[in-house]
Amino acid sequence: MTQPASSPEILAFGEAMTMFVAEDPGELAAVEHFQRRIAGADTNVAIGLARLGFHVGWLSRVGDDGFGTFIRRTLEAEGLDCRHLRVDPDHPTGLVFKEYALDGVDPHVEYFRRGSAASHLAPVDAADVDFSALRHLHATGIPPALSPSCRELAESMLERARQAGASLSFDPNLRPSLWRSEAEMRDTLNALAARADWVLPGLAEGRLLTGRDTPEAIADFYLERGARAVIIKLGPEGSYYRGSLGGEQADFTVPGVPVAEVVDTVGAGDGFAVGVISALLDGRSPREALRRGNLIGALAVRVRGDMEGLPERARLNALESTPQ
Repeated sequence: MTQPASSPEILAFGEAMTMFVAEDPGELAAVEHFQRRIAGADTNVAIGLARLGFHVGWLSRVGDDGFGTFIRRTLEAEGLDCRHLRVDPDHPTGLVFKEYALDGVDPHVEYFRRGSAASHLAPVDAADVDFSALRHLHATGIPPALSPSCRELAESMLERARQAGASLSFDPNLRPSLWRSEAEMRDTLNALAARADWVLPGLAEGRLLTGRDTPEAIADFYLERGARAVIIKLGPEGSYYRGSLGGEQADFTVPGVPVAEVVDTVGAGDGFAVGVISALLDGRSPREALRRGNLIGALAVRVRGDMEGLPERARLNALESTPQ
């Protein structure tokens, strides 16, 4: 696919992996048939924003292998600008295998990402990024967990985007197993969150990272360190906002969207992030942003797959105009 001449207005970065999803229930050791897809919290958000019509760039590395080619073709088919997706001839594309989800329970997944191409990302990979054209940068806590060089990239990306005047969103997306210690995870991610405008933790994540219990106290932790708004995911109960977007301090909870049948919860938080970020970039109020986040998060859990429930703009407009 030919890339647009203009630089992306939104940029996301991290690791996209080729994912194999079991076609039948049961432990992975017994499954013989899989469907091939892609996986990655950062790509879920990037794809969701691209489906809503934003010009989204993706910065990463893939191996010089068929899995990397598959990822590039899939992302470009979704409308992502992959000019900053590099091929690493020395390291493979990461893989993930996922059990068949049943009864809304988080399915078991097994990763094969150690030493992957994306784990070798470094600040040099952003050398050609035109930060002056960037409107928004979305970051998560996954890249800095992959390696020291990935951590340097994340720090550099947030700093350069902030200096260029872009807005920044940060979703902790905790992956404790990737860190050497819980203390290192907390210190690193809290430092990155302090550089962001919009911090989007889940309630359990916020409690672990801040040592505070209530949504109000968790929000204050990040507001005291420089964030403009903290938006906390409360699961089926909805979401909580505390911040000063729009020029005045506000504090409220928006109830969740009822879901009759939860099929697969993986990707719900990414859908929520798509809703919040897109609404704020559309100029919507914080309350409207949380409503959209709750809505897209609810769409995500109704289908099997990480990003299959993310809507196109026309569908979203229709859903938002219909009373829930």
